[in-house]
Amino acid sequence: MGTRFTLLLFVLLCLLGVEVKAQKANKFTKAEKRLIKEDGLMRVLTINNEEDSFLLRKPSFDVKADSSNKKLLRLIDRTILTMTDSSQMGVGIAAPQVGLLRNLIIVQRLDQENSPIQAYVNPRIISCAGEKIEGREGCLSIPNRSEMVFRQQDIELEYSDWNGGKIRERVTGFTSVIFQHEIDHLNGILYIDHLANDQD
Repeated sequence: MGTRFTLLLFVLLCLLGVEVKAQKANKFTKAEKRLIKEDGLMRVLTINNEEDSFLLRKPSFDVKADSSNKKLLRLIDRTILTMTDSSQMGVGIAAPQVGLLRNLIIVQRLDQENSPIQAYVNPRIISCAGEKIEGREGCLSIPNRSEMVFRQQDIELEYSDWNGGKIRERVTGFTSVIFQHEIDHLNGILYIDHLANDQD
């Protein structure tokens, strides 16, 4: 009887967890709204701070892609401003790095003309091709450090469009590395986590 009750409770909690995650995907929390509403650059979380490090290790929730959502658009604008600030000089940033556990990344498309900076909502890697190549990576959340990391050079992405649909795109070269690095952030993974695996 005790085992059945425990199993039932576990299943119920799992179901409730899925429901809570679905609710969080639709709306920003009050704390998130306050953070988005602030003025100026956003603070970039770093592993040097214990609270920041804990947050950077948590997985993120989906965002409802909606071009009429002023809070989402403001979050994108502020995140871009933070990434491109002269004190940061990044080529990519993920929402968890500015304190929001949301599946949103900003990437400078070095593979496109004029290297535009673009936002991607709910991105994920569908497939990888070819062999891994080693390259140097740094991270705004790991200041004053860089390491050689092996990454796939050819990936297929999927992300949300502004109409609720999905877009698929193949990305290669260094831009694919940026996507892999930022999507890792959405799953609570930092580039330094790959270092031990690279030595296997």
